[in-house]
Amino acid sequence: MIDVLVVDDDFRVAEINAKYVGKVPGFRVAARAHSAAQALAAVERAPIDLVLLDHYLPDQTGLELVHRMRERGHGTDVIMITAAGDVATVQAAMRLGALHYLVKPFTFAALRTRLDSYAALRRTVDRVGGRGVAGQEQVDRIFGALRTTPAVSSPRLPSGHSEPTTDLICEVLHRAGQPLSAHEVAAKTGLSRSTAQRYLRHLEQAGRLRLSLKYGDTGRPEHRYAWVAP
Repeated sequence: MIDVLVVDDDFRVAEINAKYVGKVPGFRVAARAHSAAQALAAVERAPIDLVLLDHYLPDQTGLELVHRMRERGHGTDVIMITAAGDVATVQAAMRLGALHYLVKPFTFAALRTRLDSYAALRRTVDRVGGRGVAGQEQVDRIFGALRTTPAVSSPRLPSGHSEPTTDLICEVLHRAGQPLSAHEVAAKTGLSRSTAQRYLRHLEQAGRLRLSLKYGDTGRPEHRYAWVAP
């Protein structure tokens, strides 16, 4: 298992990112941190393979944290996950050895693509490492393992829709493990039925949910929605 430290100053975002990590086979969340100090303590307390790191932290920037980690001899791998999209920050992250840079907001598919490529990198390094010395072909394999195919972006949310509500509905359906009606989704999320129906319709059209019809003895068939695994 690859142990991951999730670092984000927003508790809710950290929780969502941690849940995303937990859905990817071979990865597990070892700890969460909401500041640079907490993150550094976590790295020094127990072995961490990978840090999913936000740049905007209350006490230091994410890049300053990476610099401190390197000064203290921690070679922990880093993937930046941040709203900081300026070229200077991206370049600085590259120079400090960040393996990937994911700009918020992002989809689960986009994160999974990066995690899968990271897992492929570790497997490649393990295979090549057994030979002691890497030739050009082996070096090319190592660098090639980090290449990713860009994930298809999710359609923009329609006016009046929010990302947190969308994530909440997706989480409910993912945990259910079976199709749910708009009425059942509303009951589990605390939303009104009409609001739940509006979000479900959008998610189904975006390909994130699968729609099925349940026919009863009388009346119109019931629309039921199921989570579509990425």
